[in-house]
Amino acid sequence: MAEFRLPPNSRIDQAAGKTFSAPAGARNLRRFRIYRFDPAAGSRPRIDSYQLDMASCGPMVLDALLKIKNEIDPTLSLRRSCREGICGSCAMNINGLNTLACTKACNELGRGDISIYPLPHLPVVKDLVTDLTNFYAQYAAVKPWLQTATPTPPDRERLQSKEEQQRIDRPSACILCACCSTACPSYWWNSERYLGPAALLAAYRWIVDSRDEATGERLDALEDPFRLYRCHTIMNCTEACPKDLNPAKAIGAIKKMLVERQH
Repeated sequence: MAEFRLPPNSRIDQAAGKTFSAPAGARNLRRFRIYRFDPAAGSRPRIDSYQLDMASCGPMVLDALLKIKNEIDPTLSLRRSCREGICGSCAMNINGLNTLACTKACNELGRGDISIYPLPHLPVVKDLVTDLTNFYAQYAAVKPWLQTATPTPPDRERLQSKEEQQRIDRPSACILCACCSTACPSYWWNSERYLGPAALLAAYRWIVDSRDEATGERLDALEDPFRLYRCHTIMNCTEACPKDLNPAKAIGAIKKMLVERQH
């Protein structure tokens, strides 16, 4: 019988976790269980527990993480920037769901412990910080910019009707947080060849842009068993998107365009 095991640096060392208790007199206690891993240290990952007095903490998960880093454990590593759900920097897995720490309120997560892990199936740089090199390379691969055959710039703006603009309005709202791609099982197992929901949503945004003149070339580049067709419409991407976008619908629309242009 075949035996499948995670690599050693993916198995949690249950005995190594540290516990940080709340100060005396704290009344509104909440425990945060946070994944800790430093590849350079040579040790296995662990889960550290932090008790916070929520009466002295902001309402969002990111507020709790910053309180931990600033007041309890400065060794905790995480990314954050805008704190308004715009930059996508603080994407992580919170209680089993890929989301943004800055827009996820602690009181939305029930009354129990809050477990925080890095985005799944990505190399960990340290703690909650993941390596997005491949993710950004896939985004760049769909050439996310306007392509035209016009040899010289036009003497006025490239105008769109209101209906044409509405077709790209929602896909353009993607913040490249990687929540959708890292929630996709097809991306987990084929991330070297499958572009993933985020990159394909970006591709769709330019394919349907009325100002773009490279539709045929864009579709040609996607007509591949892995780059596009590894999507099996599991819908995890749509469920995970913190901006309420629908990458699965966009991917389905691209597949439909490829079929229709054959007839």
